[in-house]
Amino acid sequence: MKRTCIAFVFLFLGFAINGFSQTAATNDFFLGKWEVLVVGTPDGDSKLVTELTRKDGKMTGELKDPTGKNPNALPISNIMEEGNKMTIFFEAQGTEVSLDLAKVDDDHLKGSVMNGMFDATAVRIKE
Repeated sequence: MKRTCIAFVFLFLGFAINGFSQTAATNDFFLGKWEVLVVGTPDGDSKLVTELTRKDGKMTGELKDPTGKNPNALPISNIMEEGNKMTIFFEAQGTEVSLDLAKVDDDHLKGSVMNGMFDATAVRIKE
């Protein structure tokens, strides 16, 4: 009986330590280069290229115009990750913009800008 009690105590402690551990699982699927296409904006379809990296545990990057029309990169202010989905926040023309993207397969993402206002897709750029 004493051994069973000790076994239950260690089992309980194991679950408690595992439950309170501070290690957050990271999803590195989204890391790398992506070409994002936003369809139907007032200025027509818009292509952006980003390279997402992880610094100090947080995903970060910037959005660039591959055509060169807008030479200044748009810094990404925040990226929220939720499993197979992510939301990228950046500022464009003085407005904070949200870009929601979800995994379709290993090289494709699909989503929207500004909570469904414009459709968006992304394709992984392989080098």
